[in-house]
Amino acid sequence: MSGRNTSWLMKFLAIVRYEILWNIRKKKFIGMFIVAFALATLTLAGGYITSAITGEPVDADPEFVISSNAGLGGLVFFLFAVVTTMNVISAEFESGTITPLLAKPLSRTTVFLGKLLAAFLTLLATYSFLIIYMAIGSFVAYGPQTNLHLIPLSLLGALFSTLIWISIVLLFGTLSKSSLMAALGPFGIWIGTTIIGQILQALSGQGWILNYIPGVGNFGYVDGSPLEGGFPVSTGTDSIGANLVNYILHPAWEVTYYKIDIEGPAQIPSWVPLSTEPLSNVILTSIAVAVVYFIVFFAVSWYVFKHAQVAE
Repeated sequence: MSGRNTSWLMKFLAIVRYEILWNIRKKKFIGMFIVAFALATLTLAGGYITSAITGEPVDADPEFVISSNAGLGGLVFFLFAVVTTMNVISAEFESGTITPLLAKPLSRTTVFLGKLLAAFLTLLATYSFLIIYMAIGSFVAYGPQTNLHLIPLSLLGALFSTLIWISIVLLFGTLSKSSLMAALGPFGIWIGTTIIGQILQALSGQGWILNYIPGVGNFGYVDGSPLEGGFPVSTGTDSIGANLVNYILHPAWEVTYYKIDIEGPAQIPSWVPLSTEPLSNVILTSIAVAVVYFIVFFAVSWYVFKHAQVAE
C-alpha cells in the first residue's frame, strides 16, 4: 500500500474513531440505550407479569427470542437513527466546527463517509449487545431456544431498517443544517406512517401505498383475519428482518390484506379481504423500496454537503 493511501486511511479511521467516541458519549444516546435495554427487559418479563396477574404458570417457549425479533422493532430503529445521526452534519454547521473540520486536508466525501461508518458501527455494537442479552434472557426465562442460527438475520434486518431512517434524518439535517429539523422532520414521517397511515389503511383499504413509504408499511394476515386469530405481517421496511426469519421458517406463507367494512342495518364492522400475495413478494418489495430510498437520500445528502457554503 502506498504512503498516500496509508495516509488517507489513517485520516479516515481517525474520523470514524472520533465520531464513535462522540456517539457513545452523547447523553441522548446513553438515554436511548437505557430505554432500549428496559424495553428488552420488559419483553422478557412479559410472560411473568401476565402470570402474576392471571395466576397461570409460565410455559416454556423455545421460539421466544425469534418470535420477538430479538426485542428490536420500528420504534427502536427510528429512535436510534435520530440519536446517532441528528447531529452528524447539522451540529457542525450550528456550532461552527464545520470550518476548522473542512480546513483539514480531508475531502468532504471522506468526512461524510467517515461519519456514516461511525454511525453504522455504533448501531452494530448496540444491536449486537441487545440481541445477545435477549438470547441469554430468553434461555433463562423460557428455556432452551431453537432457530438461534437465524438471529444474525434479525441483526442484519435491524441494521438495514435503521439505515433507512438514518438516511432520512441525515437528509433533513443536511438540507436544513438544523438538528431540530433533523429530528422533527423524520418524526413527522414516522407519526404519519405509523398512526395516520394505519387508520387510513384499515378504513379505506388503500394500505398498499404504505408499502412504498419507509416505516411499518401495510398490515396483512396469515391464516385468517384479525378476528380469526390470523398472524399479523407488517410489509414495511421496519420488518425486513422479521419477515426474512418468517420466510425461512414458513416459505409457503400467503399474506392477505383486509379492510374494515360496516354492513347491515345493525352497522356491524367486519374484515373484508382485499388481496393476497406470497410472503416472498412482501420481502422483495420492502428490500427494493429500502435500497431505493437509501441510495437516493444518501446521494442527495452527500451532494448537498459537498457543495454547502461554509464561509459566512
